[in-house]
Amino acid sequence: MEEMVVLLGNFGFPVAVSVYLLIRLEGKLETLTESIHSLSEAIVRH
Repeated sequence: MEEMVVLLGNFGFPVAVSVYLLIRLEGKLETLTESIHSLSEAIVRH
């Protein structure tokens, strides 16, 4: 049981932070993709 607590302490926090950052990054990547698409359309129109 003590080993599980140590493993959770060693790996639980980094995993939680990684998941949080991946979720935030996904939203920013989606926004960036939409911006690039809009820019491409604007370039084609001119």
